[in-house]
Amino acid sequence: MSTDFITEPARRIEVIGRTDVLVVGSGPGGLAAALAAARAGVEVTLVERFGCFGGNITVVGVEGLAWYRHEQTVEANGIGREFEERAKAMGAAVPESQSLSYELDSEGFKLVADALVEEAGIHPMLHRTFVSPVMEGDRCAGIVVESKAGREAILAKVVIDATGDADVATRAGAPVHKTPIEHIQAASVMFNLAGVNKSEFMAEVKADPQTYKDWSTGEWTVETDGKEDDMFSPFLKKPFAKAIEEGIIPKNLNTIAGTWGAVHDTGELTYMNLVHLAGIDGTDPDSMTKGEIEGRKQAMLAIEALRRFMPGCKGVRLRNFGMTIGIRDTRKIDAVYNMTEQDVRQQGRFEDTIGIYPEFIDGYGILIIPTTGRYMHVPYRSMLPKGVKGLLVTGRAIGGDRVAHAATRNMACCAVAGQGAGVAAALAVKTGREVAEVDMAAVQAELVRQGVRIH
Repeated sequence: MSTDFITEPARRIEVIGRTDVLVVGSGPGGLAAALAAARAGVEVTLVERFGCFGGNITVVGVEGLAWYRHEQTVEANGIGREFEERAKAMGAAVPESQSLSYELDSEGFKLVADALVEEAGIHPMLHRTFVSPVMEGDRCAGIVVESKAGREAILAKVVIDATGDADVATRAGAPVHKTPIEHIQAASVMFNLAGVNKSEFMAEVKADPQTYKDWSTGEWTVETDGKEDDMFSPFLKKPFAKAIEEGIIPKNLNTIAGTWGAVHDTGELTYMNLVHLAGIDGTDPDSMTKGEIEGRKQAMLAIEALRRFMPGCKGVRLRNFGMTIGIRDTRKIDAVYNMTEQDVRQQGRFEDTIGIYPEFIDGYGILIIPTTGRYMHVPYRSMLPKGVKGLLVTGRAIGGDRVAHAATRNMACCAVAGQGAGVAAALAVKTGREVAEVDMAAVQAELVRQGVRIH
């Protein structure tokens, strides 16, 4: 730890807003939370550090919101499904390649999110970075943000931490834990391509269809429960293995492999999830800097391999990278209830359910696709941090063990948790109760009114 430091002088910080519910972060969890709270009848402010809402969808470029969906899949619906339906209606979604879902267009979804926020009457605050919580004893009463306007404070009756990394909860003193760096899930730099010959590309995909069992090649061994093994997956590995043989890709980069999302008539090949960077700490800006630069280098190697060894890709070029590196795994709160591997594998049931999520596990070497109708409940208590009042945590930072996180980190589950958090926050404000003491029957009734399946 450095002993070189400066002392920052005390300063007066202008309070630029007071609101009922303040949501920090606008990814699938935060956006759903803000919409749900506003629709439950309270004043909502949504703070986001980038220039658009949508988080992992828009900023990182992860376009597959519900790529797990098959005929027997049972889902919560609610705002997560609304993201997909609204994107379809606004021309910002196409059929997804391996499922019955639609792939969201990461650029078009910026407009979808804008429309949803405006229609709900949410106060949008883009381009503001969370700095610290405003604490009144053990209560989180708002946040301090930093922007081109300097430091500013926003006060709220309830704060929802949807930063993905439990930033607000951590700095408010709530107990959190982080996966050791040697076990942390890989980070990814996402990108999209242009110049693909769709007919040639799809002819090769049909001539040599890849399945989920093909994920268990080279560096990875993926545990399934068997039913996934012969299911189609838009998986690419062979062009990169050939590029390693030919010396185009260094032998140590045998983690370049993964999935594509959709191939368009316009020649675009989108949602290229091919770069997997081990040891990147999403709470360390130096580590993320290293990952961004290395990830872009690896992406260009992958593109060169596709040009040479994948039919339909001879004339391919980079269209764009995501705006920031994609992080799967950092901090999680020690919640009033921490979800377990048993919960996500064996259809956990909870009295304080705020939504359901299908038996979909993706992470830590496990891939289980929900094709049998099995599902779990998402418990409200997993969003309650210990030791801090006035604060809920939603998105991928909710409480749970490693395998539980491999389920709850997925964007559609973040939306389920977010909608539950937003409704609970709104009802806590309306009834003058602590978030830990909100009337669960009333929360569940409002969620059902908002179209959520909770049982």
